[in-house]
Amino acid sequence: MIDTDRLVLRGWRDSDIAPFHAMCNDPEVMRYLGPPLSREDAEAAAARQNGFVASHGYCFWAVERKADGAFLGFCGLKPGPEGTPLFDQVEIGWRLARDAWGQGYAREAAEASIAWGWANTDAPGIAAMTNVDNMRSWGLMERLGMVRDLDGDFEHPAVPIGDPLRPHIVYRIKRP
Repeated sequence: MIDTDRLVLRGWRDSDIAPFHAMCNDPEVMRYLGPPLSREDAEAAAARQNGFVASHGYCFWAVERKADGAFLGFCGLKPGPEGTPLFDQVEIGWRLARDAWGQGYAREAAEASIAWGWANTDAPGIAAMTNVDNMRSWGLMERLGMVRDLDGDFEHPAVPIGDPLRPHIVYRIKRP
């Protein structure tokens, strides 16, 4: 568990599934991420993250607002996916519900995740990826001090050929 001024980053609970499923069915949230998730897909995603905690000690943690205990989305670290330039590296990622956008939560959670990564892993760096058109996401990467890896552009293997969401870019930050 990670505490920040306003947030708690923690393992996933059964009570997170309904708000996570709702978030992943918001067209604006999913604009650069792909099709909406079914309830079963949302349950599997949460289980996968808890599996990363069991195997690696970290995951894309559930993000909870301290003030009211609301589930806001996720942020954290996980192993980079096979078939991408992040494979066998530590990946940082985030996704927040639309009503949590523009309040600094993603940056607060991401900064805490990076700090946790430096303190608790021996990773030489942390990487992130996003669709090339997702300016909000790569903008946050830059605000976090990440630098675009111009040699890291790739076509995401989990996205169908020809889909506008397939082109991805990579950002990295090196251990201080």
